[in-house]
Amino acid sequence: MKSELHVPSDLKYLNVVESWLLGCLQTELGESVDWKRQSNRLRLVLVEAYSNVVRHAHKEQPQVPILIRLELEQRDLALEVWDKGEGYDMSTYFPPSPVEKQEGGYGWLIMNRLMDKVEYELQVDGGNCLKLEASLPETPEKVEEKVNN
Repeated sequence: MKSELHVPSDLKYLNVVESWLLGCLQTELGESVDWKRQSNRLRLVLVEAYSNVVRHAHKEQPQVPILIRLELEQRDLALEVWDKGEGYDMSTYFPPSPVEKQEGGYGWLIMNRLMDKVEYELQVDGGNCLKLEASLPETPEKVEEKVNN
């Protein structure tokens, strides 16, 4: 399954983005996923990715759209978040230190902890692309069902 969403760079559309992502996934995967756990994980990652584009890449330019692409193959999810900003040089990123109070940099850390793979590509086809990948585990009931059959 493949789907994409073009959405304004405005945080008031965050609920639309979340509903689109979770709606697509739930329609495809049904009750085979622990949605209570997985939806929280996916929402947090999506909030980080989307809000970073709105606040940093597009800097209060709601007329510049954000493109979000979703691909689901069996239980493997690939999400791309495209922006038209200047981009961020990842070589200048330093993860937050637990001892020092740091204002930013937590989003990248959170996304890397919650997803299986996170990549950021600067200036690809006229935009920047954040790629997020994860495998969605089956509910314990489905796993047990397979073992017993």
